[in-house]
Amino acid sequence: MTYVYDGSLEGFLTLVHQTYMTKKSATRIIKSPLEWNLMEETETIITNRTYAKKVLQSLQEKFEKRYFERIFHVFMCDTRSFERPLYDYIILGFRDRKNLADINHPSILYIEKLEKEYFRYLHKMYGFVRFEEIADGTLYTKIEGKFNILPLLGRHFMKRLDGQEFIIHDTQRNIALLSENSTFRIERVVESYEPPRSMDEKKFQKLWKTFFKSVAIAERRNPKLQKQWVPLLYRRYMTEFT
Repeated sequence: MTYVYDGSLEGFLTLVHQTYMTKKSATRIIKSPLEWNLMEETETIITNRTYAKKVLQSLQEKFEKRYFERIFHVFMCDTRSFERPLYDYIILGFRDRKNLADINHPSILYIEKLEKEYFRYLHKMYGFVRFEEIADGTLYTKIEGKFNILPLLGRHFMKRLDGQEFIIHDTQRNIALLSENSTFRIERVVESYEPPRSMDEKKFQKLWKTFFKSVAIAERRNPKLQKQWVPLLYRRYMTEFT
């Protein structure tokens, strides 16, 4: 059976509930009807928050913390087709939690590798994010990348910035994380969102670019090595490369 869901976590958990209740396992899971094969038997999942909460509660009770959190980390890898392996991962865990440590199973191995890739990307972004001060004194940065890392990136900078309000804007997904009173929330933003920079910020950026150029040694310039340390993927919103 091929299932179509809306791409949300609630929709995915509803799908898990639906297959459990109907005893019809998922052979394929897709987000868009455009991926349908006319020869396939398909069913569209209507997201149900009540069912999703029941599955979520069962996951919390059945799975160890690290395995439970892995589900959410993998779900943030939204540019990959993770649905079928993640579905297998959940079903195997419900059958016996020991199954989740079996990396000989292709779905378990895929999920572990994808989570590691997610964290490699996240840790690089810790160092490549460049905040700017906007007119009201809030710090603001734009990112654009292969995975949705806003929740974990927000937790990291909540600790690092110690009470300073900030905004992390994911321009690829049109969402932004806003810190406020020692917590944060994630909201949708319009594609054209662009807050005005403070006058001091413009001066600091100019000074930083001047410093970056002044410490460079022309004779030792090695673009190939520089791309290895700071790939083009991360440079678009880094002050020193703009």
